[in-house]
Amino acid sequence: MLVHQFLENSAERFPDKTALVCGDRRVSYTALHQASRGLAGALLELGLQRQDRVVIFCENSIEAVTALFGILMAGGIFVMLNPAMKARKLAYILNNSGARAVIAQADRAMLMREAISEAPAVRHVVWVGSSKSAAGPGAPAIAEHLWEALLGEAEKRPGILPAAGIDVDLATIIYTSGSTGEPKGVMSAHCNVVAAARSITGYLQNTPDDVILDTLPLSFDYGLYQVFMAALFGGTVVLEPSFAFPYRVLERLVQERVTGFPIVPTVAALLLQMQDLSRFDFSSLRYITNTAAALPVAHIRRLLAIFPGKRIYSMYGLTECKRVAYMPPEKLPERPGSVGIAMPNCEVFVVDEDGRKLGANQVGELVVRGANVMQGYWNAPEETAKRFRPGRYPADTLLHTGDLFRQDEEGFLYFVGRKDDMIKTKGERVSPKEIENIICEMEGVAEAAVIGVPDDILGQAIKAFVVCSRNPGPTDAAVIHHCKKHLEPFMVPKEVVFRDALPRTASGKIDKKPLR
Repeated sequence: MLVHQFLENSAERFPDKTALVCGDRRVSYTALHQASRGLAGALLELGLQRQDRVVIFCENSIEAVTALFGILMAGGIFVMLNPAMKARKLAYILNNSGARAVIAQADRAMLMREAISEAPAVRHVVWVGSSKSAAGPGAPAIAEHLWEALLGEAEKRPGILPAAGIDVDLATIIYTSGSTGEPKGVMSAHCNVVAAARSITGYLQNTPDDVILDTLPLSFDYGLYQVFMAALFGGTVVLEPSFAFPYRVLERLVQERVTGFPIVPTVAALLLQMQDLSRFDFSSLRYITNTAAALPVAHIRRLLAIFPGKRIYSMYGLTECKRVAYMPPEKLPERPGSVGIAMPNCEVFVVDEDGRKLGANQVGELVVRGANVMQGYWNAPEETAKRFRPGRYPADTLLHTGDLFRQDEEGFLYFVGRKDDMIKTKGERVSPKEIENIICEMEGVAEAAVIGVPDDILGQAIKAFVVCSRNPGPTDAAVIHHCKKHLEPFMVPKEVVFRDALPRTASGKIDKKPLR
């Protein structure tokens, strides 16, 4: 099965059912399928070739979902990016992915044009939204199109689409922060996405009656898979731009009779700070899921008290394999510190530094085996070789997660820590190196070291240590302002501390352990 066949099958089974709700707009499975198919035809007419990459630079919207399914139907690979991304990182990803086309919000036209000017492979841009917003001088070699006009023309010439490929073709490249400071593209084949979606919907016991409230960005795999999974079982997704206005989101949950609510620790912390939750009717809610980072045990206990009778799934995963483990809700009260057991059709084990399997309750690196393990990192063979290693059989790949775990006698997993310095904040994985690079660009800065520190709201807050090259150097406010200008909001340090020098190891490298 191919990922876009989720939509095709549900459109055949539930033609008039609502597939997406976004603001005041509601779209049926038939309408979503027809629009996606029309876009696929338009992209093929523009010259899209099988496995060409197309970047989607849109907020959570019906157009973003239509775009991803349309690209897949045309045999392409979609790359979903956060529209809060700055021009420099956007240009890097456009070049790294070799994107041939871009589908972007018209109100981001100025930023997109800046990034495209450094990405010679891009040949087409499709603007979503007002033509006035997209107005401006474009690059001579790039053809610009308006979303509504492109789909309108495609509907006049629906035609028959060619075979869109096979299940080992790539479906998407999901960019995540890399240890070198540059984003890495996780290559997800159709078979990987299908395997992960089937496994997750299996243990969540999803049915066509489920309505999922998705406040997570579609550029985040956790948010993206809500769309994939609902299309698989024929459910409805209620798309929200974010959880920035919690009371409004909860009112939406009640209004749409939501049954499934995926959250991250940041959302959980905000929920627990809200007053008078008892005024909301949560009777339709069947389950809550959490991943991205482990919830504090105290938060789990409070969620269980606030949502009695609801199934709360504590889970663990990473982009490189989507999901690894889940805690059966009935066992959560007795093991709140665990992220559960391996999900169906997935095998996990803990190994030492030499790759030898460890016994119960011994701490080591978690290794994952299964069809959910992705294909590696795009254009990064050395990075791929570090994490994706050969298994016992020729086509067998083991994912070395880089995370330290212990596993008890009954197979329940307990997260211990991270082998690297990656920071999990607001549900996003952040590379300290990327922030350090930006800070070190400032005049008057000699060195910078960035770490994550525990935070009840953010999961981890970003803390920057800075050594100045002159006196006076920049202020903490100036450092934060500079980061806001060049980084996404979730990457901006919460605190900046100035030091005369940074601790170092015997080899001369910055030693972050004393900073923690």
